[in-house]
Amino acid sequence: MEKQNVIISLQNVSKVFDGTTVVENFNLDITKGEFVTFLGPSGCGKTTTLRMIAGFELPTSGTILLNGNDISLLPPYKRPINTVFQRYALFGHLNIFNNVAFGLKLKKIPYETKDKNGNLITKYRHYTKKEIQEQVKIALKIVDLEGFEKRDIATLSGGQQQRIAIARAIVNKPQILLLDEPLGALDLKMRKEMQLELKAMHKKLGITFIYVTHDQEEALTMSDTVVVMNDGKIQQVGKPKEIYDEPVNAFVADFIGESSIFTGTIGRENKVRFLNKYWPGDPQDFDKFTVNEKVDVVIRPEDIVIGPVGKGVVNGVIASKIFKGMHYEYIINVGKSEVIAQSTIDLDEGLDVSLSVEPTNIQIMKKPFVSNFYDGYITKDHQVEFANTTFNIDVLSLFPEAKMSEDGVIIDAKGNEINPIDMEVYVEVPFDAITISDDPNTSDIQGRIISLIYLGDHYEVMVRTEEEEDFILNTPDLWNENDLVSVIIDESKIHVSRKGAKKK
Repeated sequence: MEKQNVIISLQNVSKVFDGTTVVENFNLDITKGEFVTFLGPSGCGKTTTLRMIAGFELPTSGTILLNGNDISLLPPYKRPINTVFQRYALFGHLNIFNNVAFGLKLKKIPYETKDKNGNLITKYRHYTKKEIQEQVKIALKIVDLEGFEKRDIATLSGGQQQRIAIARAIVNKPQILLLDEPLGALDLKMRKEMQLELKAMHKKLGITFIYVTHDQEEALTMSDTVVVMNDGKIQQVGKPKEIYDEPVNAFVADFIGESSIFTGTIGRENKVRFLNKYWPGDPQDFDKFTVNEKVDVVIRPEDIVIGPVGKGVVNGVIASKIFKGMHYEYIINVGKSEVIAQSTIDLDEGLDVSLSVEPTNIQIMKKPFVSNFYDGYITKDHQVEFANTTFNIDVLSLFPEAKMSEDGVIIDAKGNEINPIDMEVYVEVPFDAITISDDPNTSDIQGRIISLIYLGDHYEVMVRTEEEEDFILNTPDLWNENDLVSVIIDESKIHVSRKGAKKK
């Protein structure tokens, strides 16, 4: 269903820097008066998207519409949009009044007058001093700093400076206010206070806010709509509660709030198997899957019911507990897997317990990746080349009933010679065929870890090379994002199949 009163529309927007795609095929409609937050880890493309809306960056492809008009190439000063940055960029030599009034003093506004022939014409003039004083006063009242006009910027706290930056932006009466992590420089207590103040300001102003943050609490607290981003792409768009309760994939579940994520298998009769047990699920979920399909299963810690041994679906042992004020947070070992649970009941570490979850609270999601797939071709040495590296394979597996002659020529069942050189092939590398090392000499393939998700008893890790080839693997070891690693592939587990055409 199409949104009504759309003020800004991004259509197939992409941005490429030096051959690297940082925003890819971004599609989003934002309505007038909406508070939208772009949420994601550092480097996911959220600030670049904001800068394209502001006009500081131009999209490599795609279109940005404002009230239905294409503004993709319009310079920033011609857009009815203002931006508040993490670094407020206030003028230290000007007092509060002159900081807020700075844009108004430069701005010209249209007015109608008659020429010497009596025809109505449009001319432009600067604001009068009285008009500037009135508008600055209104802006400062909105940010609760009325009466501070003569104060020096250096005397203000971080929160007050942030409000001055907002006042300077809203005094120009923009249709859209962009906020690029404006609370990043504040301490935790001030951040929480400013979250509520920003939400209140949004209600007062009634204009569209587009906010960028990597802080999930900020996004859930303030937003009407949350846009979760990763790796330059939109992962999910929805209301905060919808994003939290119904994540579409393991990344969103892992990034938004705490959760336990497991690899599961779809069973029969609306059941899903994980933690070595079959669990009843929500019947509405099972139409999307086939029996024996591998899936990701997400359970929020507050949805787990801890009971006496034998009363739940699985038994476990409390490995640790932390008092969080309103509840205890427990890590419960179920076999080799860890489960995060919350309860108001004080239980001892080492206690044997059982766990159960209401079927509607078990979130079942399709796995975005089940293996690694690449395009490759056969070399003159009967190896396969993909990801800019060659690997030894059994080339005869591509040709059923063929044999290799003593001089290395492949002969089919009819005695005809087969020349596989430059033949294009599909290459599959299972997760378990890949390991990683911090020793650069163990492999010709190096890359950086761009994501890792804990799945109960192991991590699912994605490594990206400089050539933007991705390798996904499972490992029990904890790594850090951006670690430089070598990718080691077990050649015996590489599966190659024919495309049926030769590489030109």
